[in-house]
Amino acid sequence: MTISEIFEKFHTIKVAIVGDIMLDTYCWGNVERISPEAPVPIVAVDRQEHRIGGAGNVALNLCALGATPYVFSITGGDSEATTLIELMNIKNIQTENIIKVPKRQTTNKTRVMARNQQIMRLDSECCEDIPAEYEALLLERLLTFLQKEKPELLILEDYNKGVLTPNLIKSVITIAKENNVIVSVDPKKKNFFAYQNVDIFKPNLKEILEALNVHLDKVDKESLSMLHQSLSEKLHHRFSLITLSEKGLFFQETDDTPTILPAKIRNIADVSGAGDTVIAVLSLAFIVTKNLLIAAEMANIAGGLVCEQVGTVAIDKQHLLEECESLLII
Repeated sequence: MTISEIFEKFHTIKVAIVGDIMLDTYCWGNVERISPEAPVPIVAVDRQEHRIGGAGNVALNLCALGATPYVFSITGGDSEATTLIELMNIKNIQTENIIKVPKRQTTNKTRVMARNQQIMRLDSECCEDIPAEYEALLLERLLTFLQKEKPELLILEDYNKGVLTPNLIKSVITIAKENNVIVSVDPKKKNFFAYQNVDIFKPNLKEILEALNVHLDKVDKESLSMLHQSLSEKLHHRFSLITLSEKGLFFQETDDTPTILPAKIRNIADVSGAGDTVIAVLSLAFIVTKNLLIAAEMANIAGGLVCEQVGTVAIDKQHLLEECESLLII
């Protein structure tokens, strides 16, 4: 397939996303003086903006690429949940399996911005594991969806906000495998080793070092391959893909040759949401091509592109297509 043919096939893919969704609120303003009350800047806010964050941003990226994402998640019963779901509906993200839990707080990350820089972030959230009754309800809805819609891909997007409990993780992976669905994971520290027998496991370097409690003197193929082998012994997964920030990304299939893809030179403005873009592009491209090298190359380019913009944004499909056609040979 050509790059263009890969992109054309994106619109045929249905994707289930299970994980923590959140609202990203941006307060934009100017700083002209320091507060007389404390040594902090006074931000004169002139506008406020809401964006889709967390697992919702993964869905937003998938939608921007032409796929059809279905989100399975939990919110509170508050105004933030209403705003978030309205935003997702506007973007044609399927939200019928987002369950509102009374008295639970919807995660809202409020970023105060001045001169395109983040001055402060305020997090309002509930990180407690969801009750067993909601685990069961999400699992029931997911099983019905898998049997009816027959998606090819399921992404588990963990932000440690309580949706992906150990029990739910195990059950979701089991039913996905029973229904021949590829499982891709973007983990966080709390449940890092709960993701057994998945297809693609995508931590960043900091997360995997903390989880394995190791230190690297240098970041090279040999040391990263050792991390992959240690991870494989615990998770029995198929592929590791480790994002390396400005160094690019590393990937390896079990017992296969390790590969590092260097990052493309970019004018980095903001890294917020870049991991969401990487997991979306990587997983979708792998479903279409069944080739992790091509998928990783595309994800590496996409991650750099979204870092050129301020705040959480979805990838621009046409821009990514042009960059891939310019930089990749397949």
